[in-house]
Amino acid sequence: MISTTDISLLSDQELLSLHKEKNDKSVIGILFKRYTHLVLGVCMKYLKDEYGAKDCVMEIFEKLLTDLSRHEIANFKSWLHTVTKNHCLMKLRSSKSKFTERFEDEKINLEVVETNLLLHPEDSNEKEIMLKLMEKGIDQLNDEQRTCVKQFYLEEKSYQEVRDLTGFSMLKVKSYIQNGKRNLKIFMEKNHGR
Repeated sequence: MISTTDISLLSDQELLSLHKEKNDKSVIGILFKRYTHLVLGVCMKYLKDEYGAKDCVMEIFEKLLTDLSRHEIANFKSWLHTVTKNHCLMKLRSSKSKFTERFEDEKINLEVVETNLLLHPEDSNEKEIMLKLMEKGIDQLNDEQRTCVKQFYLEEKSYQEVRDLTGFSMLKVKSYIQNGKRNLKIFMEKNHGR
């Protein structure tokens, strides 16, 4: 049996061979110590957030536990750099899509506020007329738009919940809500005052 001190003197390739032969997890620890600064540096470059970067370092080394046995690695340092870069890019894409979804929600809320006069008239008699007109407008929407608009606006479900309830893809749900809202607004504007 090789001591921990002796193992730490082995090259990357020798450590990888040892890990494959004996499934020795202490090898990952040695590689972790050897390359933490590299992985952290790459994560900081892409994420620009110290805490997020440190979390990524841990995620990447946890991922190595499974990935090292599945891949033939000729140059560990270069391979690790690529894995780190790809992991950071996936994180950025994921957070970008979450930001975009939040932005879309805010944009929809803003558009609803813009139609405030149509949706929230001051006179209670006018309000009753507008509500009936809105119900009629919702009934005029096609089935998919009607279902998604009712669930999103009237039942206050999230996009995810509407997707889960209807079985439509997230893209379809957003499209049906956006188009349904636009069609409802057109219907309201066209029929208001008749």
